[in-house]
Amino acid sequence: MSRIGKAPIEIPAGVTVTVSGNDVTVKGPKGELKQTVNPDLTVTVEDGHVHVTRPSDDREHRAQHGLFRALIHNMIVGVSTGYRKEMELVGVGYRANAEGQVLELSLGFSHAIFIKLPKEIKVEAKSERNKNPLIILESDDKQLLGQVCAKIRSLRKPEPYKGKGIKFVGEVIRRKSGKSAGAK
Repeated sequence: MSRIGKAPIEIPAGVTVTVSGNDVTVKGPKGELKQTVNPDLTVTVEDGHVHVTRPSDDREHRAQHGLFRALIHNMIVGVSTGYRKEMELVGVGYRANAEGQVLELSLGFSHAIFIKLPKEIKVEAKSERNKNPLIILESDDKQLLGQVCAKIRSLRKPEPYKGKGIKFVGEVIRRKSGKSAGAK
């Protein structure tokens, strides 16, 4: 039994959830999101809560039950408070610059990398003296935000010897000791 799927989702003030057929639309102060739900599942809105129910205990229905409940919950949190990710550039000469929806990265390659971000994502680049440059991404869509962060991180993943690369703020990189560790 899906314990996640059974839990009702509370709708905060200022957020409206509408269900039409298989589509769930969530509107709030930060924006509007839409998700198509599996036709086997039923989504109901009553007493300020959203309930997702499944027709049977089939393996597929159990998996979909928890998944779509989590997706609807993420949409409600996104349009009410939004999501924010901070990424840090660790390395000598690594720089980030944001102009509008274009993010320019200098990551030690022979050329700068330009990434055009979707309009749903707000980007900000900070660089202070004696600190690593930061990229701050904000959006109401958790899936899109995670996908963009993964794309940015894939340009220069943190390496285990010196820890250089693009990492999330607070992420702990597993470090290796290098050649001198075995020599005695």
